[in-house]
Amino acid sequence: MAMNTIRFSLVFLFLFSFTVHSLSALERRPVEPGKKAPDFTLKDANGKSHTLSDYEGKIIVLEWLNHECPFVVKHYASGNMQKLQETFKDKGVVWFSIISSAPGEQGYLTPEQAKSVTREKKAKPRAVLLDPEGKVGRAYQARVTPHMYIIDSSGFLSYIGAIDDKPSTNVEDVETARNYVSEALDLLLDGRSVNTTTTQPYGCTVKY
Repeated sequence: MAMNTIRFSLVFLFLFSFTVHSLSALERRPVEPGKKAPDFTLKDANGKSHTLSDYEGKIIVLEWLNHECPFVVKHYASGNMQKLQETFKDKGVVWFSIISSAPGEQGYLTPEQAKSVTREKKAKPRAVLLDPEGKVGRAYQARVTPHMYIIDSSGFLSYIGAIDDKPSTNVEDVETARNYVSEALDLLLDGRSVNTTTTQPYGCTVKY
């Protein structure tokens, strides 16, 4: 009896170790242009659930958000982010802002706070998605705010990186910057491939 118990324990430990190793490997799998965007389901500030795969057939933007980050402030104070959201929403693009800050960390917002700040900033995303456990942020390997992701109508990542080529907090730089997001979206909407698929993102670290 004792020998059987030992054998069972060894088998269990082996299987458990294999499972943990496999999960770790999945977590380390790179997220990059040309690969299928990881599917997820998150609730928005109004309590409605959104599943990414439900929007297949649409071009999707994921914007990692922290309204206390000065780099984010730059794009909202200038109206740049709101303009992008509204312009491409009118062209059928689905835009999600995602907050992955953990409770107690900079940028964390309750649903009511998220609704209030969205109104205050006059932001125009399809929805502000709340990811307080950081599961989606980690799945996408989002490192900073704003970290931008564009998914094509077939569900594949087309662009990952910075919003533009001016990694500063200076509002005046917005006007002269090369906007990678609008450039990539215009190409996709025109049925063409994105030329610049990755850039170095800049901003504040995501507060997991």
